[in-house]
Amino acid sequence: MTHITRRSLIASSAAATAAGILSAAPAVAQKAGDVVIPVSYQLQNTSVLITGCSTGFGRLSAEFLARSGAKVFATMRNMPRPEADELRALAKAEKLDITVLEIDVTDDGSVAKGVAEAERINGGALDVIVNNAGISYGGPIEIQDMEATKHTFETNVFGPQRMIRAALPAMRAAKKGLIINIASQLGRVIAPSFGQYSPSKFALEALSEALAYELAPTGVEVSIIEPGSYPTNIWDSSNKNSLALLERSDDTHTSGYPELVAPLGKRTGGGSTDPMDVPLAIAQLMTTRKGNRPLRKAVHPGSKPQVAINDLTAKVQVAWLGQSPYGPWIKDVHNVET
Repeated sequence: MTHITRRSLIASSAAATAAGILSAAPAVAQKAGDVVIPVSYQLQNTSVLITGCSTGFGRLSAEFLARSGAKVFATMRNMPRPEADELRALAKAEKLDITVLEIDVTDDGSVAKGVAEAERINGGALDVIVNNAGISYGGPIEIQDMEATKHTFETNVFGPQRMIRAALPAMRAAKKGLIINIASQLGRVIAPSFGQYSPSKFALEALSEALAYELAPTGVEVSIIEPGSYPTNIWDSSNKNSLALLERSDDTHTSGYPELVAPLGKRTGGGSTDPMDVPLAIAQLMTTRKGNRPLRKAVHPGSKPQVAINDLTAKVQVAWLGQSPYGPWIKDVHNVET
């Protein structure tokens, strides 16, 4: 096994600038909707594909990164749709480099076609992909039928896997790139009655970490963003999913959990937190120098209970595998000097 690390890659003068992702630099303030962003990031000559851009983090990220100079491929499913038209109109009005493409992350063909088209327009490998598309059902595990379970994992786990397999060959050939997976605080800590959401996000966390180790010698990096609760459309979508689940459920499963079933379809979350925290976190990762990006980035203005878990598991991984043949990769991903 060859012991090539990200640090050895960036030690060469070529690799130090080959990331195609620039260092952060202060610039004039910009507006994202009615929110004034006090700092912007220089992302010119950087391409980024984002899934799930119809609303929420995806839509905000597409706008913010494009306003910061990035070439954005904003993807969503079920096109044509009004959200796609709105985003195209915004891009035209503000002269933003946004290309709206159709990608349904639950469909192999749709993912392959969409990524191939983005690479064609980009003229080669994408610099960054952001696996943002996700869904949620509420309720206890027992009432999650196989339709809800498969739907959750198809979107939250198999979707990113499809995107990774589609984009990675070109990234590896280019010896650069960044994969950002939007997980969740609930992918490291567990609250009851969130259905298969936590299990799926735990799976995405594990997938991401394994991938980060395996890609350490290639020049392609992986980072995970772990948002806490924010007031995005995921709550409305989750409520609709939960009500549909209840309609096809029966007392055999639901009767055991009256206090957990009663709130389903009425949940809200996030309070006054600002969803722009996530686009800013994406920009921060993109503009962090190659080799210095964290594997995990907790994002929320309040409590971040997963940080203690993240710190502990990093120490455990290094202690367990640090002296193995995989040691240089493990230490590299966790930014441990060898």
